[in-house]
Amino acid sequence: MKAMILAAGKGTRVRPITYTIPKPLIPILQKPVMEFLLELLRAHGFNEVMVNVSHLAEELESYFRDGQRFGVHIAYSFEGRIEDGRLIGEALGSAGGLRRVQDFNPFFDDTFIVLCGDALIDLDLTAAVKAHKEKGAIASIVTKTVPKDQVSSYGVVVTNEDGRITAFQEKPSIEEALSTEINTGIYIFEPEIIDYIPPNQEYDLGSELFPKLVEMEAPFYGIPMDFEWVDIGKVPDYWQAVRGVLTGEIKNVSIPGTEIAPGIYTGLNVAANWDKISIQGPVYIGGMTRIEDGATIVGPTMIGPNCWICKDATVDNSVIFEYSRLGAGVRLVDKLVFGRYCVDKSGASIDLQAAALDWLITDARQIPPHREPPERDAIEELRAKS
Repeated sequence: MKAMILAAGKGTRVRPITYTIPKPLIPILQKPVMEFLLELLRAHGFNEVMVNVSHLAEELESYFRDGQRFGVHIAYSFEGRIEDGRLIGEALGSAGGLRRVQDFNPFFDDTFIVLCGDALIDLDLTAAVKAHKEKGAIASIVTKTVPKDQVSSYGVVVTNEDGRITAFQEKPSIEEALSTEINTGIYIFEPEIIDYIPPNQEYDLGSELFPKLVEMEAPFYGIPMDFEWVDIGKVPDYWQAVRGVLTGEIKNVSIPGTEIAPGIYTGLNVAANWDKISIQGPVYIGGMTRIEDGATIVGPTMIGPNCWICKDATVDNSVIFEYSRLGAGVRLVDKLVFGRYCVDKSGASIDLQAAALDWLITDARQIPPHREPPERDAIEELRAKS
């Protein structure tokens, strides 16, 4: 069976991570979110997967390639152009991407699934397709019920008593919301849906195709299902996803590595004197990371591989990406560190270089493992004078 993963977006709401990593490659404890989607598709018999790519397309294609090692077949549809030898992404929109694939050569020849590449889901796709077919639908949206006080964060789907979709509300106020069913970005289509998408232009599923289907009174249904769904569309969402895995709230993602103490997981060859470090789980520490004596780590916290946490540094309720070096005495609470950026859990970021703070958080590869960092002597000298 066939499926499509929408992976062409720029991921602007997850910046700065998506400056260098396409959103479907964002790792949830070292495993890209799109890899989880491929595992789900494969488990339900969807083994032919089309992926539209644009922003940082080569990164995505280099990781997943033809899908062989994930047990599926993958092909890519690039949306963009080449300018001065560089790939310039020009996404065609979620619906335009479908149309481009079908116009190239008819691919969608039976009921197919479309998934957004930025969510962790644990859904019975087989049951969802069965419900779609029983309705005789040309298109279906898998919906999920959320508490009334959360509706303003989502696109709300309004249906009649038969489940036919009658209207949409984009992030309505609590008072104006006509439903607590939200659009999860999981769609089931019949091939005929392509006929309703104009060719050779940017076109969106949510804002253009779906309202058209409602206006036409097409057999277009919402399928409410109870399942685990974690959107990582924004930095705070990603933050919560990592926390949810570490605390066990998200059940379908296991913590990698070896549990060396209750709630403390590590990858290979972590260099640390555990009796000289204050650590409180849940914590994951990636392989080949060095943690110096006197450091304090408070969970839920993820420290990526090849990091260097210097003495007396504190990492509390934070996410630290790979190759990050935190200088001596640095205190990070409720922060996400990615390259030259430090982001708080609301999504506000600081460019460490621009703020002249890049001596506090640097790239761990800049200093050989057994050489003293250049600022260490300066700090000790200041302490001696005080």
